[in-house]
Amino acid sequence: MNVRRRISAVALAGSAVLGLLAVSACSTSGAAGKEDGKLAVTASFYPMQFLAEKIGGEHVSVTSLTSPGTEPHDLELSPKQTAQLGESDAIVYLKGVQPAVDEAVKQSGVKHTADAASFTTLESHGAEVGGHDHGDEHGHEESHAGHDHGDESGLDPHIWLDPVKYAEAAKGVGKTLAAADPKHEADYEKNTAALVKQLDKLNQDYKDGLKNRKSDTFITTHAAFGYLAERYGLTEEAISGLDPEATDVSGSRVKDLQALARKHDVHTVFFETLTSPDMAKTLAKDVHAKTDVLDPIEGITKKSRGDDYLSVMESNLKALQKALGAK
Repeated sequence: MNVRRRISAVALAGSAVLGLLAVSACSTSGAAGKEDGKLAVTASFYPMQFLAEKIGGEHVSVTSLTSPGTEPHDLELSPKQTAQLGESDAIVYLKGVQPAVDEAVKQSGVKHTADAASFTTLESHGAEVGGHDHGDEHGHEESHAGHDHGDESGLDPHIWLDPVKYAEAAKGVGKTLAAADPKHEADYEKNTAALVKQLDKLNQDYKDGLKNRKSDTFITTHAAFGYLAERYGLTEEAISGLDPEATDVSGSRVKDLQALARKHDVHTVFFETLTSPDMAKTLAKDVHAKTDVLDPIEGITKKSRGDDYLSVMESNLKALQKALGAK
């Protein structure tokens, strides 16, 4: 994420906080939960919304700060949204994805906040991630160069694309909701266990589905799938780094990818639904490959290959199986 965008996002969040009291009457989403007796939960973007809804069930009213079809990394909070945060009974977010949200949560004064990143371990990822080193073909520093994603630590926040890490986050969210609403603690625990079971099955589906494959390497537009690649012994080669809208891709990186595609028999270059597919299509044309969608599930839209996180992850598995020649 470029510096200008980060500064403007944080600045806007700060001004929104200053206007909190003046606009609190405009916010309806936070108050709605209280009016119908439900826990008012604000989620930062879709993967956090999914956790809150699945774990909270009938006891919560969940509102997402990021509308469907919006690239979450670009979110700039309105004063109304910042007011909504302050009125929440609980907040579920992922530090490092949306700087404006991180700043607003810090200033919200809400007692029960769940930072999904704090429930698991994060790693630094660059344009190449995985268990199969391609360092011989291009410089180590090039493949792991820092690509800022909003988190100043440089850590990769895409934990939701690894079912195991996402399950760890789910457990933490469940405890946060239970602390905010002790009366329904048993239900939150039950719902968390059910979701973790579904994620365990998803993890097994990926293990089994990718077991017998011809290739380990897949190419994406940006490095969202590092944890997934590491989990299943794959190598993700990204055209850019962690920033989904990066356009300053070096010529040497493009040459590296062309060589990698030919050497590792890569027939598919993946793009995603919420950002431009131009870079993927250009590279695919250069190496005579096809393009397909590998969805980082940052939001569900009409273009999504599924109607929720679990179904889109299954679609991603099918796309990977096809691209990697898995039987």
